[in-house]
Amino acid sequence: MSVLIHHTLQSFRSTRKKNLRLALVPTMGALHEGHLSLVRLAKEHADEVVVSIFVNPTQFAPHEDFASYPRGLEEDLAQLTKLKVAHAYVPDVQDLYPAGPRTMVVPGPIASKLEGQYRPHFFDGVATVVNKLLGGLAPDLAIFGEKDFQQIMVVRQMVEDCRLPCEILAAPTMREDDGLAMSSRNQYLDQTQRAKAAGMYKTLNEIKNMLHMGSLPVAQAPVLGAQMLLQAGFDKVDYVSLVDLPEMNNAKTYQQGQRLLAAAWLGNTRLIDNIEP
Repeated sequence: MSVLIHHTLQSFRSTRKKNLRLALVPTMGALHEGHLSLVRLAKEHADEVVVSIFVNPTQFAPHEDFASYPRGLEEDLAQLTKLKVAHAYVPDVQDLYPAGPRTMVVPGPIASKLEGQYRPHFFDGVATVVNKLLGGLAPDLAIFGEKDFQQIMVVRQMVEDCRLPCEILAAPTMREDDGLAMSSRNQYLDQTQRAKAAGMYKTLNEIKNMLHMGSLPVAQAPVLGAQMLLQAGFDKVDYVSLVDLPEMNNAKTYQQGQRLLAAAWLGNTRLIDNIEP
């Protein structure tokens, strides 16, 4: 049976079976194995799954890649059909923003760090669209991938602060054979850049090992990490950071329950990744 395609919230609401536990997998399309792993996990935790496919304009700055972001709806729907997904919510901007971006959700201080420093618009757009999806589709749980780790932390705080009755589940990052985190933006990389891209995961693991052995002072981890990424062929480094959770403040000591994150550029393509150190 093919996935049911809904272009409006009203369409979805009219067909949802109220007595079934519903899981949401929010995506911007261009589905890859990382997305599909979230769908499989969702099916383990719910009776029905709805996958949203929406390239959200409010999380892109004017100079970013909204217009060129990979899109492939026909192939996306075919993959969801293979996985026997019940619903695909594929709205246009009008359905989610009928009056434009009139009301926005502004997350707390966690959103001003790391990604928020380099993309100050980003988490307002993410928090707003996720709030709309959770309110409009009313899932019992929503699943996000850990590749966008700070996003998960922002969403969890937003859900708690807005008192939304939805469980947020984090799923492990899916990786290519060489360790590169799966991402729709990997399509932007040429062959030479793609070979260099795996250096981010390698660098994070080398920093992790040095921290674990005590051979690298915590204060030096961002500096050395940036140097290693540049040596690996990255053109520019936004950050390498070890943070304490859940507030994602820069760590002063190395201990359990932290996250090591990086963002860097290959040409015009910005890649992010993170690991548990």
